[in-house]
Amino acid sequence: MKVPVFVSRPTPHLATQERFVAQFTDELMKRGFDPITMGPASSSYDYDAPLVGIRRLLTHCCGLVSVAFRRTHASVVKKYPSADLPGFAERDDRNVWFTSPYCQIEPAMAFQLGLPILILKEEGVLAEGVLERGVTGLYLPEFSLADGPSFINGQECRALLDQWGGYVRAAYKRRGDPPRLFD
Repeated sequence: MKVPVFVSRPTPHLATQERFVAQFTDELMKRGFDPITMGPASSSYDYDAPLVGIRRLLTHCCGLVSVAFRRTHASVVKKYPSADLPGFAERDDRNVWFTSPYCQIEPAMAFQLGLPILILKEEGVLAEGVLERGVTGLYLPEFSLADGPSFINGQECRALLDQWGGYVRAAYKRRGDPPRLFD
């Protein structure tokens, strides 16, 4: 039986993103995982309350991997506008990339459920919230779409998938154990 894992990612808008998702989900399947995702094309999508549908899927899964693709570009972003407190100064950041807000929401939901989380961030995506290194506990690598297959087949990604996969398999095993009232 394949172990169900939730794959969080924006809907691809580039062919290279679509290829990356296909190659990455193939790698997950080769490792014995069943990648599950949410979106309007999914039979699990809930148009009234998408978060309910996401939670429903997450409670079925034993881990989450989030792929934070570039989605929205801003030439200039003003950070801390009109700041007047010590330690803060208004500044302009240039060429900032944002991902889907669901790449923040879904990992946070998985964290609350105690699921193992692995986040991959496309180069240049703003490292904020769960996309900051160390926030969810596991190393957060950056990748370039130009290096998609070599990243997925590279040592860094393989080692992370091995580590995360071990946590996911442990969660899967524990799911079948009866509750214990003693140790």
